[in-house]
Amino acid sequence: MARRDWLAGELTLLLFALVLAVAALTSVGFLADRMRLGLERDARQMIAADVLLISDQPFDAAFAERAQHDGLRVAQTVTFPSMATARVKGAPEHAEAPSQLAALKAVTGDYPLRGRLKVASAPGGAETVAEGIPAPGKVWVDEALLIALGLHVGDSLQLGSKTFYIDRILTQELDRGAGFMNFAPRVLLPLSDLDATKLIGWGSRVTYRLLVAGSDAAGEGYRKWATDEIQRRHLRNTRVESLESGQPQMRATLDRAERFLSLVAVLSAMIAAVAIAMSARRYMQRHTDACAVYKCLGLSRRQILTAFAIEFALLGLGGAVVGVVLGYLAHYGLLMSLGGLLQVSLPHPSAVPALIGVAAGLVLLVGFALPPLLALTRVAPLRVLRRDIGVPPVSVWVAYALGLGAFVALLLVAARDLKLGMTTAGGFVGAGIAFAVLALGLLHLLSRVMRGRARGNVGWRFALAVLERRRGVTVLQTVALAVGLMALLLLGMTRNDLIDSWRNATPANAPNRFIINIQPDQRDPLQAMLAKDGVEDLLYPMVRGRLTQIGSRPIQAESYPEGRARNLVEREFNLSYMDRLPEGNQVTSGRWDEGGASVEEGIAKTL
Repeated sequence: MARRDWLAGELTLLLFALVLAVAALTSVGFLADRMRLGLERDARQMIAADVLLISDQPFDAAFAERAQHDGLRVAQTVTFPSMATARVKGAPEHAEAPSQLAALKAVTGDYPLRGRLKVASAPGGAETVAEGIPAPGKVWVDEALLIALGLHVGDSLQLGSKTFYIDRILTQELDRGAGFMNFAPRVLLPLSDLDATKLIGWGSRVTYRLLVAGSDAAGEGYRKWATDEIQRRHLRNTRVESLESGQPQMRATLDRAERFLSLVAVLSAMIAAVAIAMSARRYMQRHTDACAVYKCLGLSRRQILTAFAIEFALLGLGGAVVGVVLGYLAHYGLLMSLGGLLQVSLPHPSAVPALIGVAAGLVLLVGFALPPLLALTRVAPLRVLRRDIGVPPVSVWVAYALGLGAFVALLLVAARDLKLGMTTAGGFVGAGIAFAVLALGLLHLLSRVMRGRARGNVGWRFALAVLERRRGVTVLQTVALAVGLMALLLLGMTRNDLIDSWRNATPANAPNRFIINIQPDQRDPLQAMLAKDGVEDLLYPMVRGRLTQIGSRPIQAESYPEGRARNLVEREFNLSYMDRLPEGNQVTSGRWDEGGASVEEGIAKTL
């Protein structure tokens, strides 16, 4: 039967709708999966590891030993600010050597565990991927440090009690971060040379990092163990960062992009469901007579249902596979449409979108094709002789339950977010009901208008009579078309809203250059230079300080049960003062002119 239906073209429309449905879902799925994998890869590069431990004290050996026992790779970094002094060849012995505040970073040989460092052999030279770390006695430095000290690659740099050879210019360091100290030029040196500098002593502001990388399961297990161990030992100023907790500003952007792609998949599923439902109904209408003949030939209802089920199973698997292949090819077109928005290569997708696509195709067939098939099995044999006998309707509740259940399940799988899927499903169900009521109202209104015009156009009156006679089908087709168009329009609106929200998140006049450590004698010349170029004077005095008490109550980390509050109490804040409230800031409690200190709302609630 399947072969005969295929040769007769009975399955063409249904197969075409199924292939398009699966292709729409998988094309978005493959793109979202590649972006997710790429974002996870890049997010790990932003911390140079899968799991990162940060402390202001050296880590106990047990942390590294546990990671190695779990089959994970381990690296360490030690970061702190210090003065770097130039040692220029040929300079007089007693001449005053120029110096510059630098951000020193001592690393072990396996650093970085994720991502790569890039270096150049000369200012403006070609970038190359670094192999390993600087050799003992050598350093890699930012070009800004060379400019500030008047040095070149090959010159010497004094760090504490040891002199180093400048071997390369460091051009890329993904895990640098945006801390205050990291605004200073970077100096990268081997951890084995750190003791020789004698720079770390009592009271030094040093950040120790333990980097861990490996399989996802082992990394997650180690993260949980390290978190519990830190709490058990009551280690102060020690925290664990991972892909989820590190770089929160990037995570917020990635979540927004993932939600948009999920919504695209949801809307694709909506259009696919409409197409399958309409095609299945047409298939039922064309096979009504055939089912009546099967009944006359002695086939039972179960035998007919089994034959149709096998046919639709083959159709579903074949159409799903073809749809997955087309979806995989189509996702390259989506990548091309993004143009210059993606400046990095993306990893290959996993098999998850393909499996979801095949499952979605089968779910669509079961949910939207099973009710018409059940109706076909109930066709009376008398249909062969009496053409006025139609298809007995399947229970409305059964049809609605199957279709709605399949649709909601598909939405939840496509959205990968329970709240988003249920909200979208509820919105479309409500819109469908509204469209149905509107279609019925328009049919009733047109009927009254045409009846009042007895001498009206015969063609119009005949067309309206057909629509009225098939009122249910007319309303169904109207709702399907309206919902499909609404999905397409909503997709375009959501895309524009997403892009606008990204643009508005960073104002057009947001600064992209920062000048720090401005001395009093440098302020007036700097302001004159900025005014000459039309740059607004935005100089802020900054000083570091700790929170010691609130009112008359002393503040300690042990006063708070929540980890973030403890970290805030133990860290240093950037303090400043201004004559007027900065533009874009809003006082949510208290008054600006009361002479007190203002605290960011989120920090105030946490503390």
